[in-house]
Amino acid sequence: MNYGMNIPQKGALDFLSLGALVHRLDPGIIPFRKATECQIHVSGGEFNVAANLASCFRLNTGVATAMVDYPIGDLIAERVRAMGVKPFYKLFKHDGVNGPNMATVYSDRGQGVRPPVVFYNRSNEAGAQLKPGDFNWQEIFSTGVRWFHSGGIFAALSPSTAEVATEGMQAAKGAGAITSFDLNYRAKLWSIHGGHEQAVATIDKIVRNVDVLVGNEEDLQMGLGIPGPEVHAKSKLDPSAFFSMMDNVRNKHPHVKVVATTLREVHSTNRHSWSAVAWINGKTYQAPTVELDVYDRVGGGDGFAAGFVYGLLSGLSEDDAVRMGWAHGALLTTFPGDTTMATLEQVQAVAAGGSARIQR
Repeated sequence: MNYGMNIPQKGALDFLSLGALVHRLDPGIIPFRKATECQIHVSGGEFNVAANLASCFRLNTGVATAMVDYPIGDLIAERVRAMGVKPFYKLFKHDGVNGPNMATVYSDRGQGVRPPVVFYNRSNEAGAQLKPGDFNWQEIFSTGVRWFHSGGIFAALSPSTAEVATEGMQAAKGAGAITSFDLNYRAKLWSIHGGHEQAVATIDKIVRNVDVLVGNEEDLQMGLGIPGPEVHAKSKLDPSAFFSMMDNVRNKHPHVKVVATTLREVHSTNRHSWSAVAWINGKTYQAPTVELDVYDRVGGGDGFAAGFVYGLLSGLSEDDAVRMGWAHGALLTTFPGDTTMATLEQVQAVAAGGSARIQR
C-alpha cells in the first residue's frame, strides 16, 4: 500500500520527531489548589508519538529536542531512554537559578462532572530557544529516516522554533522521508507570538512540505486559515463536517495526501464516546465508536497518531490503519501519564473488536 505516497521501506530510524520535551505534574483527581503530592510524567506532543511507536509498536524511533543539564533534564532523559527513543539533543547549560528550563505542565485528571484543568510554566524554556542550525539534519538523515514528524505546539513556542520545524521538514523531504504535522492549534501559545494571522502564515510555510496532517475541524480552520465546515455535524462523532473540509485543505495544500483525526463525545470526565476518521488519497475511512471508561485522557490523540502511523508504515489497509490508531488511542486513556503502556497484541485485539474479558 502506498496511500499516494512513496513510503521508504528501510531506514535506521522508522520515525523521527522534532519537538519540546516537558514534564507533567499530576496530582490525580485532586485539584492543584488542594494537592499535597504529584506524579511526574514525561511528555511532549511530538515526543509522545515517537515514544508510543517505540514502546508499543517496536519501531526504531528518535526525537530531536532541547535538553538542559540539571536534575529535571536528567529525569526527562531517563524516561526517553526507558521508552526506547534515540535522542538527538541540543544541550543547554542551566545557570542554577533562572534556567533555561525544561517546561512544566500542570494537569489534574478531573473526575465525573469536574473536567481536568491544564496550565503551564514555559518560562525561559530551552525548547523555545532552538533555532535553525542546531541540528545537523544531513547527518541525522544520512542513515535513513522513513518518517519525520513535528507539530503545532512546537511551532508556536517561538519564531525560531517555527523556523526549525520548516528546516526539518525541508531536510526530511530532501532525504525522501514521509512528513507529518499535528496541527494541535493552541490559541494561548500563538497569542504570545503574533496571534492567529501569524499562526496561519507560520504553519503555511511548514505544511508546504507535509504529506500527512493530523487535526480536527477547528485545527484545520484555525491552523491552516481555511473556511469552516460547509456541513454542520449532528454530534461530535459525526465525521461529515470534517470530511466537508477536505476540498478546502486540498485547494490550499494539494500535496497533502492524508488528513486524520479522532472524534470524541465527552459525557463526563470518565466517560467518553470515541471514534476516529481519515481522508486518505481522496477516500474516507471511519473507525467504529466505542464507549471509554477514561482513567487519564491526556495523550489520547498522540496515541491515535502513533497507531495510525504504525499502520501506514506497516502497509496495512487504510481501514486497518485507522483502526490501529483508534484502538491504541482508546487504550492510552486507560493508563496514567501521556505515553503508552500498551502492548502491540493488546492494540491488535481491540482493533479486531476484542472485549475486556479477563486474559488468563
